[in-house]
Amino acid sequence: MMNLTHWRLLVAVAAHENLTRAAAAIGMTQSAASQAITQLEKSLGVTLIHRSRIAISLTDVGREVVQQAQQMLDHLDAIRSLAHQARGLDQGRVRLACFPSVVSVLLPDLIKQFAHDFPGINLNVIEGSDEEVVTWLQRDEVDVGVVLNPRLEDNAILLGQDRWMALLPAQHKLARSHRAGMTLQELQQQPFILATGGCKVNGGSLVEEAGLALTDVRITVRDWASACALVKEGMGMAIVPESTLPENMTGVIAMPIQPLTVRRFGLVRAAGREVSPALDAFWRFAARSFD
Repeated sequence: MMNLTHWRLLVAVAAHENLTRAAAAIGMTQSAASQAITQLEKSLGVTLIHRSRIAISLTDVGREVVQQAQQMLDHLDAIRSLAHQARGLDQGRVRLACFPSVVSVLLPDLIKQFAHDFPGINLNVIEGSDEEVVTWLQRDEVDVGVVLNPRLEDNAILLGQDRWMALLPAQHKLARSHRAGMTLQELQQQPFILATGGCKVNGGSLVEEAGLALTDVRITVRDWASACALVKEGMGMAIVPESTLPENMTGVIAMPIQPLTVRRFGLVRAAGREVSPALDAFWRFAARSFD
């Protein structure tokens, strides 16, 4: 079955002449994009692109189909623009507050697609610690914010969750014997790099909530990347969110905290704020995106 994603992907393929870059441009994985192109060709009964190890190119009929697809998408954008004007969505502003790791991991596709679908709405992204985000929401200084471990009564949109991981030097004796995971009790007396990520919820607070205490904190840093670098140098071990682990894991070993411990991310609106058309559009868009 053909849908708008297929057509947007085909147009992106024509623009980038590379399936991987085209997939990234519309928020798909390379494997999903390859399957989508195959489905599209099967539905139409024609070959749209030539594939090779070096590059891809459009067939003659593929180029004609892309021209029609581009016109169709342009007309769709024009229709959407008319609808937005009628609903007052051709203007407005939404202020979104969140902490850095969420901006880089969970929100890029959401922000990019919202800007495409609602070009008249200005989405301002403001970074801060988790405590700052909560304060801005309470003071009505932002419209929406991403908070850690939101309460059910906040009617939050759950964006995802992140496992807490123990990060150890690769040569550490515990790294060889605890591949399945480590408990906080096993970690608390080890040489420790305390990383906060600028957040109230961190390795130190997790240990305290378990009724324990870190007894050998060697260094305290704000940045997750700094903690990972120090662990790699053998300065100690750390507790970090899984999404912040370095791409190059040479010299370190990561294993989940046992029992499984996660931090959850939720999108919350400022209490008592009047919902503008722009804010309502963003809230509904986010709810659909993370349904």
